[in-house]
Amino acid sequence: MNISKAKKLTTIGMLCALAYVAVVVGRIPLVLFLKYDPKDVIIVIGGFIFGPITSFTIAIIVSIVQMFTISGTGILGCMMNIISSCTFACTASFIYKRKHKLSGALLGLFCGWACQVVVMMLWNYLIAPIYMGYPRDTVVELLIPAFLPFNLIKGGLNAAITMLLYKPVVTVLRRSNLIESKKDSGKMHINIGVLLVALLMLITCVLLILSFNDMI
Repeated sequence: MNISKAKKLTTIGMLCALAYVAVVVGRIPLVLFLKYDPKDVIIVIGGFIFGPITSFTIAIIVSIVQMFTISGTGILGCMMNIISSCTFACTASFIYKRKHKLSGALLGLFCGWACQVVVMMLWNYLIAPIYMGYPRDTVVELLIPAFLPFNLIKGGLNAAITMLLYKPVVTVLRRSNLIESKKDSGKMHINIGVLLVALLMLITCVLLILSFNDMI
């Protein structure tokens, strides 16, 4: 195994560990019984660095470990986690790989967000009654008031936090010599516009979370 491949495997392993830690310690209640964790942020950062296959790999590894350790929803819950993470992270990293610039990253994040909302609404309708043990009629009644705002806020948080963390994480990995350095990688350039958009999205999502919790 050459040094480059060893560094890549080491970095992916670290991202898997961080994503799992994010699941364990980063859960916060969003809407009703639905909880958010920031593992998709780590997964999409891995995809931005190495490509969509890496996002897919991390999502599978973390979801399987989660199923055998802290999840109580079994194989169906694992499958839902994989679908949710991959819809967001693989879509975003695929677009960024094709358009490797800031606009491509932003387009990828917003497309991943939209795809995640649409796909998870469908899969919540199809699968949630089985693994949650709820009648389908009950799940249908929850689609608009619970699952839709949950997925909208979840995607918004994922996109906003990724905008804030991607550059610092990549800078740390480059300085640690775990990923290839660029000539201008000695300084971390901050795009003020992206920072302001990310903060606005983050604040909006937090206010929505607080408003939904007040409504319970």
